[in-house]
Amino acid sequence: MYQFEKTDRKLLGEQIEEELMCYILEEPLEIGQKIPNEFELAQKFGVGRSTVREAVKGLVSKGILEVRRGSGTYVISTQSVDEDPLGLSRLQDKYKLALELFDVRLMLEPKIASLAAEYADADELVQLKRLCDETEQLYLSGKNHIHKDVEFHTCIARCSKNRVVETLVPVINTAVFTFANLTHRMLMQETIETHRAIVHAVTDRDPVGAECAMVMHLTYNRQTLMQLWKEHREQN
Repeated sequence: MYQFEKTDRKLLGEQIEEELMCYILEEPLEIGQKIPNEFELAQKFGVGRSTVREAVKGLVSKGILEVRRGSGTYVISTQSVDEDPLGLSRLQDKYKLALELFDVRLMLEPKIASLAAEYADADELVQLKRLCDETEQLYLSGKNHIHKDVEFHTCIARCSKNRVVETLVPVINTAVFTFANLTHRMLMQETIETHRAIVHAVTDRDPVGAECAMVMHLTYNRQTLMQLWKEHREQN
């Protein structure tokens, strides 16, 4: 059972909302799956049902959950509206969506990494190294690494110093979330190694190396996704 300080009720509700989101991602609960009822969640998190109800409402407002009268509460997305303003995560065929997002990522991210190697300042290089290390630690400890992975790719985009690139960050974020939700940690070693390669190239001010490292990172991911899509089609 989770333990939380019984302080401000609103603050407690926000804490439970965060824990419920982590629970959805770490189980993981797939889109279309029903979450446990209020009583079960209250027991799990060690809080009252009214606090659980508040947390559920918060995730409903963010487009994560949907309450179906007489049936229960279901997962309809694993990304909030803030994380996915274009609503791409709501497209039904996740494999097709993930591949289309990879097409866009391959057009954009290698060059973004190249620009980051040219323009990142000293503080950003420290932040990029820290995010790489934190993502790796979460991966190795079996904890949810997705949000930290998104921060890592967002940092690379900001290091490019291109204001237009920053407006494209939500597309990259949606791609990272979609891929992670389909693969469930299958590429841990490859991700760790290619993240490190990207950081090393950016830190060394090597634009070509950074571009190549990002291509390698995306290629590993895409190959795995293609294999999963093939297996999915054979089963359906």
